[in-house]
Amino acid sequence: MSQDQAVPASIRLAWGASTDRGRRRTTNEDSFLADHPLFLVADGMGGHEAGEVASAAAISAFLPLVGNPTLSVDEVREALSAAKSTVFAIADALGSGAAGTTLTGVAVTEQGGSPYWIVINLGDSRTYMLTDGVLEQVSVDHSLVQELIESGELEQSHAGVDPRRNVITRAIGAGNQGEADFWLIPANTGERILICSDGLTGELDDAAITMVLLEETGAQDAANRLVHEALLHGGRDNVTVLVVDVLGTATGESDPETAKTAVGDDYSDDTYPREQLLAGG
Repeated sequence: MSQDQAVPASIRLAWGASTDRGRRRTTNEDSFLADHPLFLVADGMGGHEAGEVASAAAISAFLPLVGNPTLSVDEVREALSAAKSTVFAIADALGSGAAGTTLTGVAVTEQGGSPYWIVINLGDSRTYMLTDGVLEQVSVDHSLVQELIESGELEQSHAGVDPRRNVITRAIGAGNQGEADFWLIPANTGERILICSDGLTGELDDAAITMVLLEETGAQDAANRLVHEALLHGGRDNVTVLVVDVLGTATGESDPETAKTAVGDDYSDDTYPREQLLAGG
């Protein structure tokens, strides 16, 4: 699917979405939402009866927000809270604490009249930003491997083959009470957002992903090709990809000086001009 839409949010977007169950799975436990002002990917955990239902339920909690020009942080937090309640109820009904899902993506908001992204993340699905040909991961993986990297106990180059790479430290459900990370990032003309489940990043490294994003100018073409490349490289997991392009902003480029200071949790990575919000979703 592919869309472009001009809305009163002073931002014009084009987007594409693609998903596949992969070459080894019998079902697709990924779910996604790609409709202004929300672009989200959820990767279910716990098998067909749990993971597929949990990811779909988490995404469904955000559907009432679709069609709004912009969203507030509070609105996103409230939807996340509803998603958590629903997923925990599913786990209880199934008699298993294993039902759960990751969740990552962006929502359109405004700060001082300029368009911004609210970035949300729980788990190891990822949100990236491609700016001036450079791909940077916005979200931070909630995984044991990421914690080991940050503590210096594991080299980044070994993360992809470490046997603990599938251990998630935060999620919605799955017996986990972890809080989501939130960031505010200025939305600027020409940037491209990539949101994906780990079925993509488990098969392609950042260099391969960047190459596809640079070669495919259409958002839907880029999403389709990334899924195809993941399948060619093994397709060992469900894979879902959303690509969102900023075609224009009525207010022009946002001032990077407005969002460099971390708020709440310590956050020193200034790869982006961005502001981390207090957790609480």
